[in-house]
Parts: sequence; structure tokens; C-alpha cells
Amino acid sequence: MTVSEPVPLVFVPAEGAVREAVTKVGGQPVWLEEPQWPLSRETGRPMEFLGQFALEGGRLAFLFMTGDEREYVDGTWEPEGGENALVIQPGGRVPDFVTVERRAEGPSAGRDHLPRHVDSGEGSGEHSNEEEDRRPWQFLGGPGVEPHWLQGDETPGDGWQLVVQLDSGKLPFDVNFGDAGVGYAFLSPDGKEGRFLWQCT
Repeated sequence: MTVSEPVPLVFVPAEGAVREAVTKVGGQPVWLEEPQWPLSRETGRPMEFLGQFALEGGRLAFLFMTGDEREYVDGTWEPEGGENALVIQPGGRVPDFVTVERRAEGPSAGRDHLPRHVDSGEGSGEHSNEEEDRRPWQFLGGPGVEPHWLQGDETPGDGWQLVVQLDSGKLPFDVNFGDAGVGYAFLSPDGKEGRFLWQCT
């Protein structure tokens, strides 16, 4: 597989609520099948919706993470810890460590924002002490697009494909990816399951 250079990405405010099956962060999910809202393993409350990301074949990957102001919940960084979820529709499979409910709307990280590609000079270098390292930290994945790891490689397994890499410092709302953290969402080789994790400095 040919490695593709990622294109830096920012998210800009949408004019209103986005109701189309497109890539966005914030707002509410645009479900393609029956709603599958994940619940926090620790608290049992609905996770916070971070965004949805377009996949090949008209599908979407819906990203959720526990974000509870009432109490601190640990383990949101773990791909199979039950405190985050990447739900795939249509035709996806909810892994056994995630519990979902039929809820169409719920907690959101913020208002709707849409993606905009930026010049390669933007969105790069902030997490590195190496001046020559100008790779972006926030970009969409896809075939041949490799993650830019903040720490060591934590790809879930062979054949898993990066869906999106998110920089907590470049998102339009606060997310807890730790100190200057970066999030990584992946799609399974069969295209039915998702995994999410984050790393920080």
C-alpha cells in the first residue's frame, strides 16, 4: 500500500445544525440506522458526542467519549476500556465492551463545525521539539494514511485503518485527551468495528 501524505485539517463553525451524513464535529449525530448511543461503563450515563466522520461507501463513524463534569472518569484513553466508542453505520457491529441505548440525541462536546483543509504549515509542529518535524497533527485518515503518533504505535491490529487523528489543541471545543493530547480513531479490517484511543505528552 502506498503511504499518502495527510492534509492538515481544522474545523470551522457551521451556519446551523448539520443534518447531512457528512464529516463534522459537535452537534448531534446524523444516524443512518437505529440510534446506538454509547453509555459510560463507570457511570452508566450517555457518553459525549465528539463528531462523525465519513467512510467509504456512504457510511459514517460516530465518535463518543465519556465527558462528565459531575465526576472524573478514568480510562477514556483506552481503546477497549468502555469509556469511548466509535460506532459504525450502516452495517456496523458494536463491540462487547460497549453498551448502547436507542437515544437519538444526547450530550455533545459543542456546536456543529465542519472540516476545512489548511496549508501544510498550519497544524504542525506543536507537539514536537524537532524543528524539522512539520507533519500535521490533525487530519482525516483513509487508505494509505498513517497516524502520526505522539507516543508509541498503538494501532489496534493488522489491517486497521486510520479514520481521523484529532488534536485537542485544534478542536473548536474542550476535550480531555490529557496534556496536549492527540486522539486516534480506527476502522477494523472488515469495516464493521471502530476503536478510539488518545495519547498525551
